[in-house]
Amino acid sequence: MYPIVALGAYFIDKVWGEFDFVKHPVVVMGDYIKWYEKRFYQDSVYRGAILNLSLITLVALVIGLFLALLSSDILGLPSWMVLLISSLIASTTIASNMLYSSVKDIIKNPQNIQYLVSRDTQGLAQSDINKASIETYSENLSDGVIAPLFYLLLFGLEGAFVYKAINTLDSMVGYRTQRYEKFGKFSAFIDDIANYIPSRITALLIALLMYSPKALFGFYSYGKKHESPNAGHPISAMALALGIRLGGDTKYFGKLKSKPHFGEGRERLVSEDILKALSLQTRLDIFITLLLLGVIIL
Repeated sequence: MYPIVALGAYFIDKVWGEFDFVKHPVVVMGDYIKWYEKRFYQDSVYRGAILNLSLITLVALVIGLFLALLSSDILGLPSWMVLLISSLIASTTIASNMLYSSVKDIIKNPQNIQYLVSRDTQGLAQSDINKASIETYSENLSDGVIAPLFYLLLFGLEGAFVYKAINTLDSMVGYRTQRYEKFGKFSAFIDDIANYIPSRITALLIALLMYSPKALFGFYSYGKKHESPNAGHPISAMALALGIRLGGDTKYFGKLKSKPHFGEGRERLVSEDILKALSLQTRLDIFITLLLLGVIIL
């Protein structure tokens, strides 16, 4: 059942993307995080851990109850409808369509980079905007596509939604700032664990699907330089596959942060480099589709 739901979810996301007429589950999770932070915030690892575990528990319970009801005799739905509804719900955990569209949009609307990255974007040169776009696409292929599919295949709908809860927590409180250094520490740690395998799968897929031996054999040596145990690997794979350098010193929250470079080649990036990075998408779509079909048939 899980591979069928995963294939259906991926197809639905590719064709329709986000459903604007309903509140996205990630937004609901974000509302809970904001509510908890407003009421219970303390400069404490313990308070942050309670936030993390409470959201994960709530998400698992809600999805578990939903699935139990969906498959119950009370509704009496045929199996094909259960699969269709499950696929529709699961598609909200995948962001392939939105990621591709948002990054491609930067070519025409570079000012929109502010909505895609956490770094300071005011005053960024065009080359730095292009660099940020490619880094975002590479890293979020793991967070928004490969990781949710990975957990959907392993643990079903509950796994995909628990992963999204973990990822949302990290994106909202998992920063090393004065406010979140302790409060977000547990969330950042759990996110590192959850993304450990998917990030490396993503790097391998980038290298293989872009036919780059240099990326295949070199992404790890560059990726391990990143302060995150995961983010550097897909970024490095993309940089090596394209023959460019990503990373470097970057401003966050008004402070310049020293970061290593990833990859070899040009540092001055143009819009064509974004298009080259995005050219991976069609090959990735075909690969994921064939892989899931193969798992279903077998």
